[in-house]
Amino acid sequence: MKRHAFVLTGLLLATQVSAQEIVLGLGYSDFLDSTAADAALMEVEYHHRPFLERNRLSLGWGAMLSYDTEDDFFFGGGLVATYGFDESWFVEGSLMPGAYFKGNPFNDLGHKLEFRSLLGIGHRIDDRSALSLAVVHKSNASISATNPGVNSLLLRYHRSF
Repeated sequence: MKRHAFVLTGLLLATQVSAQEIVLGLGYSDFLDSTAADAALMEVEYHHRPFLERNRLSLGWGAMLSYDTEDDFFFGGGLVATYGFDESWFVEGSLMPGAYFKGNPFNDLGHKLEFRSLLGIGHRIDDRSALSLAVVHKSNASISATNPGVNSLLLRYHRSF
C-alpha cells in the first residue's frame, strides 16, 4: 500500500510544475461481475492546456492514474472535454484508453487494455478551484470474450495552475 501511495504522490508532484489542471477524485467502484470485490477508489488526473477552445467548449489531452482498496490499478490517457454553462457551472467528459492491472484476482475486467469514459457536472468555487461529481465506466469494449466492466462514482476536486 505504501508503494502505491508513493506513486500517486510522485505523479501529483511531478505534474504540478507544468499542469493546466490537476484533479483529485475519491469515490466508490461497483464491479459488474458478482464475484468481484467492490472498492473505494482514488484517482489523480492531469489536464494539459486545451488545444481547442471555442466559445464555452474546451478540448485537451489528459492522463490519469487510479487505485482502489483492492489494489487494482488503471492508468490511461486521452481526450478531455469541458463545456461551461456559465461562469460557475460546467459539464466534463473524457475518454481515456489505458492499462488495467487487477490486484484482486476476482476483479478481472477481461483484458489489460481497458477504456475509461467519464461524465460529470461541476461547479467552480473560484478562478482556480472547482468541485465535480462524475460517473466513470471502464470496460474493454468487447475486445475480449470477458467484459464485465466497472462503474464508479467520484467526488472530484479540480485545481488549475
